Amino acid sequence: MMHNQGQAAAITKLLDPVSAANTAAATSAWVDVRAAEGDITVTVQTGALTGSITWTIEHASDSGGTGGTGITPQEGAFAAGAANQAQKRCVNASAVQGFIRVVGTIVTGPAVVAANVKFHPKYA
Repeated sequence: MMHNQGQAAAITKLLDPVSAANTAAATSAWVDVRAAEGDITVTVQTGALTGSITWTIEHASDSGGTGGTGITPQEGAFAAGAANQAQKRCVNASAVQGFIRVVGTIVTGPAVVAANVKFHPKYA
């Protein structure tokens, strides 16, 4: 077992903590994960929530979202979003086109949300 994965991991914010009134506000920019190897871990957090939120992960071939499509995490889809929870899902780097983002589909906002991605970078 490798005990230094936490130290070796790169972490990138997908969504700064925000009170998102709609899906557009709970959708991150495309983030470059081409340097990743092994699992890419996406963590989402939901705070106060008025209605509901459903999280998905999408991948694309560039930062403009070319060829963007949903990707199913290894553990399956995120559970329905509930207030004051954190969830993580993993996708294998070899299955990703190079860029990822999260989409929080909000029904009756606002929802306080945040998200990040963590992965082990390839050695040069």
